[in-house]
Amino acid sequence: MGSIALKSVEKWFGDVQVIKGIDLEIAEGEFIIFVGPSGCGKSTLLRMIAGLEETSRGQIMIDDRDATAEPPAKRGLAMVFQSYALYPHMSVRDNVGFPLKSAGMPADEVTAKVDEAARVLKLDAYMDRRPKDLSGGQRQRVAIGRSIVRDPTAFLFDEPLSNLDAALRVEMRYEIAKLHQTLKSTMIYVTHDQVEAMTLADRIVVLDGGRIAQVGSPRELYEKPENLFVAQFIGSPKMNVMPAGTVTGVAKPEGTTHIGLRPEHAVLGAPGSGQLEGTVDVLEYLGADTFVVLDCAAAGQVTVRVLGDSDLSPGDQISVQFDPARTHFFGSDGLALI
Repeated sequence: MGSIALKSVEKWFGDVQVIKGIDLEIAEGEFIIFVGPSGCGKSTLLRMIAGLEETSRGQIMIDDRDATAEPPAKRGLAMVFQSYALYPHMSVRDNVGFPLKSAGMPADEVTAKVDEAARVLKLDAYMDRRPKDLSGGQRQRVAIGRSIVRDPTAFLFDEPLSNLDAALRVEMRYEIAKLHQTLKSTMIYVTHDQVEAMTLADRIVVLDGGRIAQVGSPRELYEKPENLFVAQFIGSPKMNVMPAGTVTGVAKPEGTTHIGLRPEHAVLGAPGSGQLEGTVDVLEYLGADTFVVLDCAAAGQVTVRVLGDSDLSPGDQISVQFDPARTHFFGSDGLALI
């Protein structure tokens, strides 16, 4: 099992409300990722599910059981933190098996579970080493292994890759994706990294100020954002958003106050050929693409992604042509218009 449901969940610190009525159903085996800006409540919500933070109001259900008042040890969940929290004087084998030994499990069963975790995480060659002799990625795999042996109802990850360098983050993203495919366990993961969210999640929960701004698959959030916040939070570079009055020649639904266009859905053309005029400000060459950053006067800064290199130069005058099928419209309340 491994289903988790949050029902009107709230968290208050004194007079300050940080989680403002969250309703969420997480199916068994789902990989759910919480994302949002600093202070949005994503880590607090994860800690509430784990039982490390008290729930002020509402219910947390685990496998249809009300676990709201249960201590962490009774919830059957395993948490992996930013810090590896490994015992430096213990070998990898002893670190992984420690929770089971502490629970009084027979030694032969501990050995079997530790060996299986080592096989899944490719730690076999490191079992007799101490944490100080491991790389950051290997230490994180040991921390994950310590969770796996407990056979939890669900895994909770609190920004587990934030302490790793860029190359190791890529490697560990792959390892965690493969782990989910292998174990088919429910996983709830907190990150500020959009790439982690887009590549790992079955569904992403975007949080804004303690509330859910939108829940959906990575594709749904990217292609059909329900509001301006999600439109500009999901995607790198973020979606271009312009006051509706600054864009000409685009059919707008009634009530449109802002128009959105992702960088890869804009096409550059000769001056006067598009729906928006701009001056090339900066060129960001990344090899496979170039980001052309334009100053579009009242429309503000607009970024256009082009394949490969560009022969443009700062100061060039250019038009931006909109793809009508990929253009987004928003009203004064920030909600998307159909």
